[in-house]
Amino acid sequence: MTGRHVVHALAPGFCDAASVYLLQRWLLEEQGRVMADPPQIEARRLALRIGADTAEDWEHLLPVGEVLVFPRETPYARAVATGQTQLLDGVDRHTADRLRRAGPGDAGVDALLRSASFLIVPLRLRGRAVGFVACTRGPDREPFTRGEAVAVESLGGRACVALDNARRYERERRTALAIRRSLLPDTGQAFPSCRVAHGYRPAGQDNVIGGDWYDVLPRAGRRLAMVVGDAMGHGPESAVAMIQLRTAVRTLAALDIDPAELMGRLDTVASDTPGASFATCMYVEWDANLHTCTFVGAGHPPPLIRGPGGPAVRVALASAGLPLGLGSGRYEPTVLRLSEPTLLLLYSDGLVESRTADIDQGISRLAHALDAGSAAADTDRPDALPSVCRQLLDGSPSGRATTEADDDRTLLLAELTPGKN
Repeated sequence: MTGRHVVHALAPGFCDAASVYLLQRWLLEEQGRVMADPPQIEARRLALRIGADTAEDWEHLLPVGEVLVFPRETPYARAVATGQTQLLDGVDRHTADRLRRAGPGDAGVDALLRSASFLIVPLRLRGRAVGFVACTRGPDREPFTRGEAVAVESLGGRACVALDNARRYERERRTALAIRRSLLPDTGQAFPSCRVAHGYRPAGQDNVIGGDWYDVLPRAGRRLAMVVGDAMGHGPESAVAMIQLRTAVRTLAALDIDPAELMGRLDTVASDTPGASFATCMYVEWDANLHTCTFVGAGHPPPLIRGPGGPAVRVALASAGLPLGLGSGRYEPTVLRLSEPTLLLLYSDGLVESRTADIDQGISRLAHALDAGSAAADTDRPDALPSVCRQLLDGSPSGRATTEADDDRTLLLAELTPGKN
């Protein structure tokens, strides 16, 4: 976006054509030592504007995003190496040859080749070259002056700050997305006597990772552990706490201990983990051989179950349990025996709690939404459960239309099928 603002500020008022290039090594954040006079530079075309046309009109000839190699003898490489603006009487031979190859006989390209004044301004940030701006004027306009070059240098300096901020934001966003992808299990998983689907939606528009987490863990003896948790808050701190809690659950589940003991040990881990105190969690273990479902909660909203024909109801837990990290260490299991195919929904409070709605009302709305979604879905289709998940994520805890969630929304939907061995 910043590159487009720059070229639109320059063309067609200041010049006939303007383009912005950023060094590939800067975009990729390569930290290796750079030669003072490299044999060539690689730069990515960030934005282009020729006359009053938009960049898209030139996409077939000079595509935005294209990475070009500029040899040492070109004015582009000189501008980057010396940090000095280059003023020329026309486009250099390297550029002319490249333009001829890109659009032989093209009227627009011919106009660029007739440029009578060529200006290349290096983009520098904290003493380092990060790219350059190129401007051309045709023979019917006055050549660029040194004063005009200084004005473009000033514009480039301001643009560099915005470009650096955008690069930093994109880097943080990629990091957060990579963390989120690494933490979420595969969608549409199938296990003995169980199909699982899940979904996640961060709060707001800019957050890509928060404190919500979920996992599906196969265990010995045709058992399956499912968990949904919520570390308080949003952003990196909550994400770090969430990562540690999720890792702890995976480690404890591998020890093959019973669910109540697992939650007690997780409570101990949370008490020693910064940011994990007051996190909530719901841990469920499905035993396909015994047809039993064991629930252990730590201050988390109760699961919903829906038998054939419905309606969806809350699981009556023996104890809601205290949030993690308070050192209680005592958690009571609730065991249900299931004799018919049953839908099980685990979720975070972002799906049922809002500033304008009571959590009990939110849970009732979620139960009705589960009834409506599952009744309309063809459960034999492989995409049935993911489709229901999407519908539930789109709902509002208050029942009012909303474009932005107040809190992270996380859910895990499982179809438990007793009798299939």
